[in-house]
Amino acid sequence: MITPETRAALALSTDGAGAVPLHLVDTAQFDGWKAAQDASVGAWLDMLGFSAATGTVAVVPGDGQVPALVVVGYGSASDRARKRFTLGGTRTQLPALDYALHHDLDTDTLALEALGWCLAGYRYTRFRQTPPPALARLVAPDGIDATEIEALAMGEALTRDLINTPASDMGPAELETVVQDMARQHGATLEVTTGEDLHAANLPLIHAVGRASPRAPRLLDLRWGTQGPRLTLVGKGVCFDTGGLNLKPGASMGLMKKDMGGAAAVLGLAQMIMAQGWAVQLRVLIPAVENAVAGNAMRPGDIVTARNGMSVEINNTDAEGRLVLADALSLADEEAPDALICMATLTGAARVAVGPDIAPFFTRDTDLSGAVLAASQKVADPAWPLPLHPPYEALIEPGIADLDNAPAGGMAGAITAALFLHRFVQTTARFAHFDIYGYQPKPAPARPKGGVGQGARALYAALPGLLGL
Repeated sequence: MITPETRAALALSTDGAGAVPLHLVDTAQFDGWKAAQDASVGAWLDMLGFSAATGTVAVVPGDGQVPALVVVGYGSASDRARKRFTLGGTRTQLPALDYALHHDLDTDTLALEALGWCLAGYRYTRFRQTPPPALARLVAPDGIDATEIEALAMGEALTRDLINTPASDMGPAELETVVQDMARQHGATLEVTTGEDLHAANLPLIHAVGRASPRAPRLLDLRWGTQGPRLTLVGKGVCFDTGGLNLKPGASMGLMKKDMGGAAAVLGLAQMIMAQGWAVQLRVLIPAVENAVAGNAMRPGDIVTARNGMSVEINNTDAEGRLVLADALSLADEEAPDALICMATLTGAARVAVGPDIAPFFTRDTDLSGAVLAASQKVADPAWPLPLHPPYEALIEPGIADLDNAPAGGMAGAITAALFLHRFVQTTARFAHFDIYGYQPKPAPARPKGGVGQGARALYAALPGLLGL
């Protein structure tokens, strides 16, 4: 899906000839830095009232049309704690030239700022006739792995593109095409089970959710790699969610093109892993459906038996994501992989708990929890563990069936959804479920309004240690 123009904008430059010096200066160091410059530079910055506040830019003119240098304010440590990707946030403010970074950053911070610069190159242009303006380009700084940074940016861009594409152009079949293209690109295999064949494959919950749509439901099963630990990623691929017979109000339906954000996130993570050639046996499972309204739609009160034999009472057809994930997780669990990760735009309760910027996750594996939390802070991909509170297990047990997909009362909705999913993972010890939002509601540095990846970079940083890579 990534256009050549976007691919170029996500990359770092390798040619530093003629690059304009770009100085990234902390507020506390600014006076000393300015004193070391030519007097004319200091006078120009004084005239502008420049103080190196976070994300501010000063272009110092040169003899011709090219600036002599550019100064970007890096602010204070406390300011930077409130904003990610300071350097990337200034990219659109700069003339479309090549820049060579001058800095005083440690290697990890430098890599993060370079990634932010790449991410700031993302624009969703599929439906626009007017091309976007050219962007400034950064010469890859010494000391970082530019190839890895570009791979991370490409994975994130794939996630953003998938979420941003309207449901009219990103249904189950179109999502399958994207995964087919990924499989061809990386030498992976893809097995697809579609429509009524889901019954024969014992995937009844996926079929129940998707059967009312003329766009046939399907399970996408991608495999890549033949050696190393087994890593399985499962992503919720509800390409549009009307709520089914429990129809959503219009305001709640407006962003439902992003209800396949879990699938988009795991595909972005898979792209990162395959591009970097990890020594793993990777499996990606995506139940791709559209939750529609028709005469054959599943009804409130219906009971469906899942792949693992558990009966589920459908008390709300708008709690469909956990249903399609249940069958996919059961299938994944049958192989008992070394790590199993589930990602989904699953509950509004998660957003109430932590807001749109943080990806809450659930796991009983303390090593996994600690590794993800530490990695999320290191790579500026906020994630936070929420509890799998055992006393709430009773809330998902309706009595008439083994499980209830929508417990009454409305409390602890993210936790009860996570507890529901855990019932379908009985063999795999290392399992985590991420309840992501997948959308940036307001523009932020390197994160334009629209689809966004959450949790994938934290997992990319945490998984090697957990898998012994």
